[in-house]
Amino acid sequence: SPHYPLSALTISPFRRESLLEWLATNANDPVFLDLTFGGGGHSKALLKSVPGVTLVAADRDPVAFQLAQQLAEEHPGRVKPVLGRFSELSGLLAGLGLAKGSVDAALLDAGCSSMQMDTANRGFSLSKDGPLDMRMDGDRYPGMPRAADAVNALDQQALASVLAAYGEERRASKIAAAIARARSIQPIARTQQLASIVAGAFSDSALYSRRDRLQRPSHIATKTFQALRVFVNDELNELVAGLEAAQSVLRPGGRLCVLTFHSLEDRIAKRFLRGEDLSAPPRKNLRQWARDQRRKAEEEEEEEEDEAETGRVSRYWTSLEKKVVVPSEEEVRENPRSRSAKLRVAVRR
Repeated sequence: SPHYPLSALTISPFRRESLLEWLATNANDPVFLDLTFGGGGHSKALLKSVPGVTLVAADRDPVAFQLAQQLAEEHPGRVKPVLGRFSELSGLLAGLGLAKGSVDAALLDAGCSSMQMDTANRGFSLSKDGPLDMRMDGDRYPGMPRAADAVNALDQQALASVLAAYGEERRASKIAAAIARARSIQPIARTQQLASIVAGAFSDSALYSRRDRLQRPSHIATKTFQALRVFVNDELNELVAGLEAAQSVLRPGGRLCVLTFHSLEDRIAKRFLRGEDLSAPPRKNLRQWARDQRRKAEEEEEEEEDEAETGRVSRYWTSLEKKVVVPSEEEVRENPRSRSAKLRVAVRR
């Protein structure tokens, strides 16, 4: 699976309901949409557990698309592979004959897949040396900038803004300055080269001063890598497009599960399901916007703790839980990559 092995699909800390149960439908011969096929773990579980299901397996990554094609060969007529970004889905789904209101359930598993992260030559991981690439589309768009292009071409202020906005990096200015100094000597082309540059800007005691939910040390370049990946792949705009595509094709009563792995993604999913307007651009510069977003996230977390009623309603969605679902401590121990996961589930009105 992109983020969860099949054994870890039960991520609710409140009751042992699986992702499959959240997606449950009473429809005969249902149509499910897996918006982020990845390594296929979720899709395989759906095929095994839902009788008569037709599965649309979509992904922007050509490697994932090849895996979806293999799965289609194993399940003739039940799997329809789709290669494309969220922003391209409307036309691609229409090409499959999927009109508005024709899908019974949809799953969107945002962010980078484990398959991408674990492949060194894709350039996503700071722990594995490889070319500083990070393009989820691979070579589909030869002119698309790589992460190396961003760190070498953006001016220092713009680079700091990217790190602050997309990585929520509080030390963005210091890291951008270190990158600017390093690239003036030689271009930055490798993942561990960049990780070393970021690390070199701080004292040894600061390198692993951050800790994850398991209280394990987290490398100081982690947020820098996240920011570059989100920037290169335009992930936040693509996430909005994916949510809009799901909203368009789901039937009334159809279910949507959205898995996110950092606060920027979850904030978009939350606002979308509440029916808020996501089209308005931020009026402030990116760094100020990032600071405001962090403050807003803290306020929203407090607000969710205080909410007492289920079924928050928007024009298009009814949420099934009063607040976001997160993995239990046991599930995080079993699958550490799930530690930052958040699940939101809603029914199409």
